[in-house]
This record gives sequence, C-alpha cells and structure tokens, in this order.
Amino acid sequence: MATTPTENIVTKIWREEPEPDNPFAARACHCAGYDVYGDLLGKITWIEYLWLLFRLEPPTPVQKTLLEGLAVGLANPGPRDPSVHAAMSAGVGGSTHASALIAALAVGAGNLGGAREVLSAMQYWARCGTDLDAWRGIIASPPVEERTDVWPAMEHTPGFDPNGASCPTPVRQLLDYLAHHDDGSILPWLAAHRETLEQCAAAPLAFSGVAAATLHVLGFSPEQGEMLFLLLRLPGAAAHALEQEKSWARFPFFGTGLTLTDDPGPVAPVSVEQ
Repeated sequence: MATTPTENIVTKIWREEPEPDNPFAARACHCAGYDVYGDLLGKITWIEYLWLLFRLEPPTPVQKTLLEGLAVGLANPGPRDPSVHAAMSAGVGGSTHASALIAALAVGAGNLGGAREVLSAMQYWARCGTDLDAWRGIIASPPVEERTDVWPAMEHTPGFDPNGASCPTPVRQLLDYLAHHDDGSILPWLAAHRETLEQCAAAPLAFSGVAAATLHVLGFSPEQGEMLFLLLRLPGAAAHALEQEKSWARFPFFGTGLTLTDDPGPVAPVSVEQ
C-alpha cells in the first residue's frame, strides 16, 4: 500500500515540536533556535523578538535602541497621513476592522511617503553611503526601474517630501535622536548634511527618509525595510480607525460639495418636438 509523502514547510525561522497526542499542535516553538515560550517569554522585549524574526540573531544594545526609537517615531503617522486617513474612513464607514488595516496598508505602500519609497531610498543608501558627490549624481540622474508594471517610476527623490516646505520638527527630532545613538557614521552624516541633500532634492527630508537610513544602518535589506515600515505604522492606523467608528457625523469632511466658478444661473427648459 502506497504511503502519502510527508509535506514539510522549509524555514530557517521557525521549528516546532509536536504534542504527543496531536501532531498538529506544537509542544515547543523555536525561533532561530530559541525556545519562544520556554526561554524568551518574559526575558526579551517585543522589539528584540521582532529583530530575531527578521535577522535570526539577537540585536546588540545599540541596534535595539535604534529600532525601538524608530518604532516609536513611526507608530502613529497621525490623521493627516493618507494611510491613517484611509483607516479612519474605513472605520467611520462601518467596514470590518481587518478592512481598516488593509486600507492603511494599501494606501501606505506606495511611492509617496509609503513603504515602496523606503525600499527605493534604502537602495540609494546602499549605492551612495556617505559620498555626497554620489548623492548629487543619483538625485540628478535617478536610476530607471526595470519593471514599471507594478510600481510606477519615482517622481521625486525617495526619502524626501516633494510637497513639503521645510523639514518638519518631528522629523528632525527623530533624526537627531537616532543619530545621537548611532555608533556608526551614516545617521550622524545624514544629520550633518540634511540641508545640503534637501537643496539637491529640492524637497525636505521626510519620515520615510529617516526610516530608510536607519533600517539601512541596521543591516536590513530593502525588502525587509519595506515590510517593517508597513508593520511599524499600523498601530496608529488601528487606533484612529476604532476612534472614528462613532464619529460618522464629524468625519469625513464633505464641505459644501461642488463649487461652480462660472455659474450661468437658472436655464430655461428647452422644449423638444416629437
């Protein structure tokens, strides 16, 4: 009698030991070799566990401080942010809670202040590092994407806000904090050369730019950075969506509807002969 071959999921991240009476329930769960519920629970922070999942090794104290600081800075983009605005609209419209988060992910995934912009900015950091001339060159002649069927080409320098007037105070505060705790050269270099880069890009530095530089410093790949940026911004979207569930009379803002700039006034009806 032929036996059905065992199907195994191959992963370096996770290993489970089954319960004696149920092979589909885990008796022990190991992340990167560590027993999650036997060794890690109560001994590490959520940020350290997040690092372990992505990097398969514990972070150093400096790495933990930088990722934790970035997580606090990104946790709530605020109701002005399009991704949070989308989640709020889902909440006030009575959509499911999952729909609110999916809306935030979809709107916050793109090239304008979104996760894809972070990926592109991290690629810039990998190419340019702290070479100011290299930054001037890549800003003046940005690389061309091989595929544009999913993501359109960037229309501005990634990591900078094309609609901004000057670098917002919270962006500068986050950068200064991270640069102060960075034991390398990249974040202090960015803080020192921020205004020069802003002049080259003709736009102020944005949160996406600080996030990209920090995630690059921490050794994450651009793809990992894209995922982390999406993940770290979800708490604010969730909280604002729940808050707006009972605020349907105050949000969204409908204003007075359409405004005609050249209104001809009432028009006499035209009779049509049959």
